[in-house]
Amino acid sequence: MKINEYVKDLRSQDLTSLNEQLVAAKKELFNLRFQNATNQLDNTSRIKEVRRNIARIQTVIAEGQANQ
Repeated sequence: MKINEYVKDLRSQDLTSLNEQLVAAKKELFNLRFQNATNQLDNTSRIKEVRRNIARIQTVIAEGQANQ
């Protein structure tokens, strides 16, 4: 249920805020990968979660562009 609420929240936002969230998520993914490479990352499952969130954001952006 938590994922469905996140997607509903994404769909209610405008394109500029979605792009900002996408940039922030990509920066977070970069930092997580960097921490993982230097053995500083404790929760490695966070990488998978952020990657999926990036895909969700990109999907909502694509849906919004298709509807215009």
